[in-house]
Amino acid sequence: MESYKCHDVVEAEGHLIDSHIMEQIFDSVVEHDGRFEVEKFYIGKTNSEPSRLRLKIETPTQADMDQLLVQLLGLGCTPVDTSDAHLRTVDRDCCAPEDFYSTTNHRTLVRCGGDWHEVQNQRMDALVVIRGGKPSCRKLRDLRAGDEVVVGMRGIRVIPESKERDRLAFAFMSNGISSERQVETSVRQTIALMRHARDAGQKIIAVAGPVVVHTGGAGPLSALIRAGWVDAVLSGNALGVHDIEAALFGTSLGIRQVDGRQEEHGHRNHMRAINAIYHAGGIARAVEAGRLNSGIMYECVKAKVPVVLAGSLRDDGPLPDTITDMSLAQDAYAHHLKGAGLVLCLGSMLHSIAVGNMCPSWVKLVCVDINPAVATKVSDRGTGQAVGVVTDVGLFLDLLSRTIGTKVEAQHGG
Repeated sequence: MESYKCHDVVEAEGHLIDSHIMEQIFDSVVEHDGRFEVEKFYIGKTNSEPSRLRLKIETPTQADMDQLLVQLLGLGCTPVDTSDAHLRTVDRDCCAPEDFYSTTNHRTLVRCGGDWHEVQNQRMDALVVIRGGKPSCRKLRDLRAGDEVVVGMRGIRVIPESKERDRLAFAFMSNGISSERQVETSVRQTIALMRHARDAGQKIIAVAGPVVVHTGGAGPLSALIRAGWVDAVLSGNALGVHDIEAALFGTSLGIRQVDGRQEEHGHRNHMRAINAIYHAGGIARAVEAGRLNSGIMYECVKAKVPVVLAGSLRDDGPLPDTITDMSLAQDAYAHHLKGAGLVLCLGSMLHSIAVGNMCPSWVKLVCVDINPAVATKVSDRGTGQAVGVVTDVGLFLDLLSRTIGTKVEAQHGG
């Protein structure tokens, strides 16, 4: 018979049953060679009242217990016998103590001076730095000598998102990733999320890949921007290049958008587009000069909607507006994601995963891509608040724009 030498008592509170958190807690104990005993369990009597669980856990070794506590912490369990969070001082820039606490994307509280304080700028894969008694997330590269960093697992409380917090979003997301769901249904549900974000005073962010332009989605996305449904566009150099190519020359990757035929010498049009923007002195100046008068970039300039174009190794040009320093590009993304309630990820695996990693778990993501693996990868990265819509991005945007009641204008290029 196995001997259980280590024991602890943890508590959890929330919508433990309908969010399937309680069964995950029990499974985690078993998976770590432990056993549990329910000391107390109170079931919430209404759909808004939380349930409460007090659980005694035992493991054969302290190493097993440490690993189990890490797992349970992410599920919202907190040791009953807890003190203030343990802190260590950073000796060198970008060098954390070995036992630093690595954050999740869930709402997190840290105990300091006997009181619980919510961690600011919540995101996954960060550290918690205490300054003036207030905790906040900090990326490893931003760590500085003298910072006080939370270490170990004590004095930390994680609050996973529950179904009751937002029934509308979870009803949509419980449907999972499927190519069999009607696009019209997904569009209606997405519009409901958009209206919900607006009513809550939250931002709607569009993360778009160049496939938006290739599939004819530039017009509908432009209409959404013009109608005030988008608060920022986060993308890469390619979206800007091909959007401007389409606006100036009527082609996308050299293919005429009016009839899908190859334009003679069209392969150079994207380079001509980049050159035109350099001659103008940037995207905004091209709009001001009347050189650029349609497309996603144009509408963003006219509506004063921020655009972040993050560079990559394969970029042509890139455009003068593209941020080629990856650290600066990440910071710019993170800045505009503050206050977001909904992110529309449109045909870009790289940027969708990046944004998913930056967002706290209460920000909802709708990931639209013809490839179901993209939405799956976004969810597998720990972004549990993401839902996948498997369809053509251009078709989705066209239906979304028309259903929400925006007017799509024709591109002027040619």
